[in-house]
Amino acid sequence: MEAQRGFSEEQFQAACRELSQPAPAAGGAWQLLVETMGISIYRLYDEQSGLYEYKIFGGLADCPPELLADVYMDLDYRKQWDQYVKELSEKIYDGKRIIYWEVKYPFPLSNRDYVYIRERRDMEVDGQKVWVMLAKSVSLPQCPEKSGIIRVNSYVQSLVLESDGKTGSKVYMYYFDNPGGMIPSWLINWAAKSGVPAFLKDLQKACLNYCKKT
Repeated sequence: MEAQRGFSEEQFQAACRELSQPAPAAGGAWQLLVETMGISIYRLYDEQSGLYEYKIFGGLADCPPELLADVYMDLDYRKQWDQYVKELSEKIYDGKRIIYWEVKYPFPLSNRDYVYIRERRDMEVDGQKVWVMLAKSVSLPQCPEKSGIIRVNSYVQSLVLESDGKTGSKVYMYYFDNPGGMIPSWLINWAAKSGVPAFLKDLQKACLNYCKKT
């Protein structure tokens, strides 16, 4: 059954543990990249790919975790608030829910697309409710690569949320992808330093507007 879903119980438990652990210590393998808007972003160099893995710790005020999880999972709504979405859809192949996501890249770079699975679990850890969402890329013959778009074949993301004790959320996110092609270092640095905090702020704004919708 776990294989059918794509994620193991241990993967969910491991993501939960990250939220309760302190951020990576200075001078360790994980290095602090930037602190901005109440968000700390750490990165770890991956020798095999020559790219970085990222861990993000922070908080989003006035966004309860359950609402934040609902907004994050709502693909149709994301098309409204995420300016980088070119196409986003979910279909069922062989009993699995598969998401197709095309991301706009700035000219003259080619757009990237993703084929991935994801799962949400609402868990209880030490008496505290925790919302966990895991995602990873998959390869499917029913979703072949498209001409002019670069397929991202290595993508992993975890998002863990819990209440901050007030009206907001404590947030932990892990992120890695290999965008392929020749991407200038300035764009990669911008995406990490500015793109991630901007995405979380857009998500925060989307939550507030979601309240008005529902």
